[in-house]
Amino acid sequence: MKKKPNKFLEKCRVKEGHLKSDRSLGNNGMFLISNKRGVVLTVVASNQGGWDHVSVSLPSMTPTWAMMCFVKDLFFEKDEVVIQYHPAEKDYINHHKHCLHLWRPQYIPLPTPPTIMVGPKGD
Repeated sequence: MKKKPNKFLEKCRVKEGHLKSDRSLGNNGMFLISNKRGVVLTVVASNQGGWDHVSVSLPSMTPTWAMMCFVKDLFFEKDEVVIQYHPAEKDYINHHKHCLHLWRPQYIPLPTPPTIMVGPKGD
């Protein structure tokens, strides 16, 4: 995660308990982040083993696309590509029913499809 720590994330950082952290860890740690609608997202971020990883969860619903975009913008630069994997079924691990993950390898660029395959660009 290239993005530098910011004051907003510091206010959201969990500083006590099992997943506590402090600013010395940069954007790594657990955060309780309220989005624009006042929904509190539990976010855990790390950058170990050659990967940047951010998990986003809610107690009783799966995060929406808009919620994931909001978190992506907090932890990654606008020009960074991150992905949500759908692994082979044999590799499924589900510790939380309503958790999604953002991933980015640190040392290789992620391939992306040509934008025309996604749809025409708007004006």
